Amino acid sequence: MTESSATFLSRTPSLYVVATPLGNLGDISTRAKGILAAVDVIAAEDTRHSQRLLDACNVRTRAVALHQHNEQRAAAQLVEWLAAGQHVALISDAGTPAVSDPGAKTVARVRAAGYPVVPVPGACAAVAALSVSGFAEGGFRFVGFLPPKSGARRAALSALAGDRDALVFYEAPHRVQECVADMLDVFGPAREILIAREMTKLHEEIARMPLVETGAWFDADSNRVRGEFVLVVDGAPLPEGLGAEAERVLDLLLAELPVKTAARVAAEITGAPKNALYARALALKGTA
Repeated sequence: MTESSATFLSRTPSLYVVATPLGNLGDISTRAKGILAAVDVIAAEDTRHSQRLLDACNVRTRAVALHQHNEQRAAAQLVEWLAAGQHVALISDAGTPAVSDPGAKTVARVRAAGYPVVPVPGACAAVAALSVSGFAEGGFRFVGFLPPKSGARRAALSALAGDRDALVFYEAPHRVQECVADMLDVFGPAREILIAREMTKLHEEIARMPLVETGAWFDADSNRVRGEFVLVVDGAPLPEGLGAEAERVLDLLLAELPVKTAARVAAEITGAPKNALYARALALKGTA
């Protein structure tokens, strides 16, 4: 290990999970560049795509392919390199690897073999969109990609309909309109959504609106179905007649009591309507 490499690498051969920019190359960190230059090999989702980033950062490290079609075989090769004393970096096309991208199986394989896995934080499309949504005050749930077929997608959305946390989804351009249409049918017209496409890139567009307005928004500009999408949907509103304190008490009681009993006791404690509490308890148990 050279003196410059020692600045960025640990003494033990490790897998470095390196976040890379979503689009704007200026978002890469000094540490990420240093590690990519210092490791012995870089496993990339698409080597041709990643080469543009490596060239821009003046990184000459050898890159090999690791994607959804070869991950098992490539992960085994990474373990062999680690066993030989080499350091390896893992990157995806953009953002943080192993989050709705290849890499999770590789990380598990490397950990099982006993080698350290080191996170190198940076860009993450889900967190970037969430941070400008204004929805996440009470927490969020990362869902990622929904099923491609409408029936399965609507079933997945129905299971999330009562969730009070903001919901974060990824979607492909050729499915985004039908996905948002299913959200409108399942979640209702008043629920707010943030649509973020092409984040940090030349044609970045971020818009927040009620779900009922999404059809007109897409129709207003044909370019709005292009690019990579993150969709953030506001959490389900409290049922009418319930307040935050009633919700808190009900949550606590449901951890220990059956639904009917929890609703009755919560009504006695808070004075909130028992029927509304019971309906909310059923919704919470349905999404647990």
